Amino acid sequence: MGKRILPQRMGRGTPTFRSPSHRRVGPARYPPLRPNQTLRGKVVDLIHDPGRWVPLAKIVLEDGTEFLTPAVEGMYVGQIIEIGPNAKISNGNILPIGKIPEGTQISNIEKRPGDGGKFVRSSGTYALIVGRAGKRTHVQLPSGKIIEVPNDARATIGVIAGGGRTEKPLLKAGNAYHKWKVKAKKWPKVRGVAMNAVSHPHGGGSHQHVGKPSTVARETPPGRKVGHIAARRTGRRKG
Repeated sequence: MGKRILPQRMGRGTPTFRSPSHRRVGPARYPPLRPNQTLRGKVVDLIHDPGRWVPLAKIVLEDGTEFLTPAVEGMYVGQIIEIGPNAKISNGNILPIGKIPEGTQISNIEKRPGDGGKFVRSSGTYALIVGRAGKRTHVQLPSGKIIEVPNDARATIGVIAGGGRTEKPLLKAGNAYHKWKVKAKKWPKVRGVAMNAVSHPHGGGSHQHVGKPSTVARETPPGRKVGHIAARRTGRRKG
């Protein structure tokens, strides 16, 4: 058996590449849908979740339901929030997106009503409501892309907390190691072209270039499936 390259080692599922999910606090999602009910809740704690770069807010509703959700900027322990169609337009409140005015900054948006939140959950991000068409709302994501979501899908008013996280310098390799360790990412990651030919399909040669087309088929076996996998195009875009 020859030397395994990184994608092959990752596929084996050994502890080095296994996500330490046993350390997670819990899933961050909205409680089940209650279409015609508006409830008040209290932020009882702000929690750090290892491997997640956003603080979580633990919220207890007046009917006893507890749930975790990505905290928004300005949220604090003891804050009273509302969840439901008749909630006020206020920072931290959770409403159906069809009830939120255009131009409002929102986060943790559901793709489908009741899925718990799918879009705009990373630190410092927010989306904007830009318009409506019938039973759907147009939302501009942080990438600039505009999507449509059903009016019944829920969203949180406010900007996700933790903005500016990337501005703090890592300063030393140890910090980068621990940063990626909780994400189950292999770090440091050596480039294939920097290796010897025996260690990687891109290795060998004196000028650190691939030396052969870097596009490979989707069905390529592990060990050769590196580079641009099933790429439609490569290189710089012309024009």
